[in-house]
Amino acid sequence: MPIAVPAGFRVAGVYCGIKKNAEKHDLALIVSDRPAVAAGVYTRNQVFAASVALNRPRTPGENFRAVVVNSGNANACTGAQGDRDAQRTAALAAAACGARADQALVLSTGIIGEFLPMEKIAAGIEAAAARLGSDEASLVAAARGMLTTDTTHKLAGRTLELDGRRVQITGMAKGAAMIGPRMATMLSVIMTDAALAPADAQRLLGAAVDYSFNCISVDGHMSTNDTVLLVANGAAGGERLAGAALATFAKALDELCVELAKAIPADGEGATHLVSIEVAGCASRQAARQIAKTVAESPLVKTAVAGADPNWGRIVSAAGYAGVPFDPAGVSLWVNGVLLYERGTPTAFDRAAVSCSIRDHRDTAVQLTFSDGTESARFWTTDLTAEYVRLNADYHT
Repeated sequence: MPIAVPAGFRVAGVYCGIKKNAEKHDLALIVSDRPAVAAGVYTRNQVFAASVALNRPRTPGENFRAVVVNSGNANACTGAQGDRDAQRTAALAAAACGARADQALVLSTGIIGEFLPMEKIAAGIEAAAARLGSDEASLVAAARGMLTTDTTHKLAGRTLELDGRRVQITGMAKGAAMIGPRMATMLSVIMTDAALAPADAQRLLGAAVDYSFNCISVDGHMSTNDTVLLVANGAAGGERLAGAALATFAKALDELCVELAKAIPADGEGATHLVSIEVAGCASRQAARQIAKTVAESPLVKTAVAGADPNWGRIVSAAGYAGVPFDPAGVSLWVNGVLLYERGTPTAFDRAAVSCSIRDHRDTAVQLTFSDGTESARFWTTDLTAEYVRLNADYHT
């Protein structure tokens, strides 16, 4: 079923010449036909892009009309010129829909340390403004406009009935490598025609990101540009969501963000497996996530999955250096549903069968349980292949 563009939004994606390959879009424009609330969650890297510097003080806020995304150039580590270019990009996007410069937000992704080609950006925004639409093709084109090394666009949607009104939530994302919370090298714009208060939008987005985009990793490398925006224009009608309706919206937003987040490591550069890590029985959720993250980012665990090796020792030892106190005698481990290690002791299992279950399926499930509490966490990562090394060795050159 096609994913709908929420009411009151129009979107477009074009090629404007930032990338060398003219078959790949490199600019997306998202316009709300009415003033919208926007919330944002950003990278925690101390070295951050000009787009993050521009957006962060503006969100959460109201009266936004446009979001412009460029790919192929991160506009990061570009000093005062980069800041001016981000501001001009916002002004151009705002002007394209008859708005003020401070009513636009900017996202950038790509190579670090190069100035934006502003003439191409300006021409791209003009071209995108002429192609704005609310059909599926326009949505896919916009999603393609934010991709870098991704192999496919990433879209998700949810349709709800809230307070007697139909509400749409639709999100697009990009990311394939340099993925490591908080956050990962990824961008996402989530649109909704629900009416939200700025504080509620920020709170709900922060919670959704914490359980989704902050729980993925490909290589553990935190980016300079990571941004997730939630833009709510209220075109579905009615008062701002509250109470049970707001809670239902929050649940759908959480699910949508998890779907988009999982699509990023599933598209990881050179990856042959999506690895889901479930950790349970910890003293706190923070402890569970730290263990899951440590296992996810272990090169030895990742290469074992690439080689279809059910090497329980690598997984258990990675948990052991996560910096989280636990009882080693209370640790059990399953891989693809097969018990490999029970309460601190290896079990007898069919190694060949487990190896085949890894090799023959793209999804690999790792489950670790502890005896220290009741809290749990999920994390998603990829295997580590020679192709990942090749792609990233050749990325700039």
